[in-house]
Amino acid sequence: MEISEELYDAGSNEELKAKKYWAQDMCYKYNHTEPSKVEERVEMIKKIFGKTAGRPIVEQDFWCDFGYNISVGEHFYMNHNCTILDPAPVEFGDHVLIGPNCNFYTVGHPVDANLRNQGLATKKPIKVGNNVWIGGNVIVLPGVTIGDNVTIGAGSVVTKDIPSNCVALGSPCKVVKNL
Repeated sequence: MEISEELYDAGSNEELKAKKYWAQDMCYKYNHTEPSKVEERVEMIKKIFGKTAGRPIVEQDFWCDFGYNISVGEHFYMNHNCTILDPAPVEFGDHVLIGPNCNFYTVGHPVDANLRNQGLATKKPIKVGNNVWIGGNVIVLPGVTIGDNVTIGAGSVVTKDIPSNCVALGSPCKVVKNL
């Protein structure tokens, strides 16, 4: 079941709940697999993610909402303690390096408290291009696109699109150098 960008209530949708529990169970198993069992972990990540190329390396702990909305290209590496909240698609290109403690959020909640109190949420996709390095402790918010050949500095909060061929950092994240 696909979730639209409009308001939705995932809490009362049994199909979405079942898919979320499946992904959480898989992440739990993945996170409790011995780190030395690299090939087993790669195969598990390939089952969790919707689309993979090559041999993605994801260090433990890793958590996601659904998994099937995540796609990664060749030479993908994600360091420890990362979370992807993926009711909307999250796409990573080729040669992407993600530092520890990074978070990618496609889900949001309405500013209107009455709607929020009804348990409603929104979602917008995230796209990360090719040859991107995302430093540690970075947060990427819903609807953001990060171009090709980009470095995002550690501790940044990416609230808006980042163009290709640059270094960007800060909270909010802004381009500080064109390459």
